[in-house]
Amino acid sequence: MSRPSSTIAGRLRREWLAILVLALLAGGAWAFIEIADEVIEGQTRQIDERLLLALREPGRPEDPLGPQWVEEMARDITALGGVTVLTLLSASVAGFLVLVGRRHTAWLVLLAVGTGFAASLTLKNAFARPRPQVVPHEMHVSTASFPSGHAMLSGVTYLTLGALLMRVQRRRRVKAYLLVLSIGITVLVGASRVYLGVHWPTDVLAGWSAGASWALLWWLIAYSLQRRGRIEAESRTARP
Repeated sequence: MSRPSSTIAGRLRREWLAILVLALLAGGAWAFIEIADEVIEGQTRQIDERLLLALREPGRPEDPLGPQWVEEMARDITALGGVTVLTLLSASVAGFLVLVGRRHTAWLVLLAVGTGFAASLTLKNAFARPRPQVVPHEMHVSTASFPSGHAMLSGVTYLTLGALLMRVQRRRRVKAYLLVLSIGITVLVGASRVYLGVHWPTDVLAGWSAGASWALLWWLIAYSLQRRGRIEAESRTARP
């Protein structure tokens, strides 16, 4: 008698989780639209400039706050959101999933990240916002500014990989670790772009919103495919 009731409870929890993810996805999309609207109208320019200058030494906009090693560390962190690193990481995770017998999930990872890259480039070309000129750039940049590609692609990649890897883990502690790690890296990469002066703060906020929404969308796609038996089912949680 307890097994059917526990099965029903498990289904209800999964359904409510799907509803929560859908609500978060809608919230992220709404946040991106609102930020984009304010940027287009020029309402964010003053706060963007103030935040950029607040990260520079007073009276010396060419000098980021902190010692030289902080600037070097920011460059190292920002590289974690570069196309090369994210491509290698995604391919490595996909290879791991294939080796552990989750071939369909591996293809889902590659499709989620690949389409996310295309979406980021499309949005950049559509908005064509110039890079900030208030402070000197501490790195070479060649594309448009809005949304931040590093922030968005970090969200697309790390959050998507974290969400999908969580579904193939049994331990709750491992699931929590993957979630915190993916969010932490995404936040650090975006913050480094502002510190290095190559993005307006609103570029990064929009990138985070878009990247998180993209990851949540692909979580819902994975959930739907798993329910239909199209990809490998989520591992059961056996121990905390």
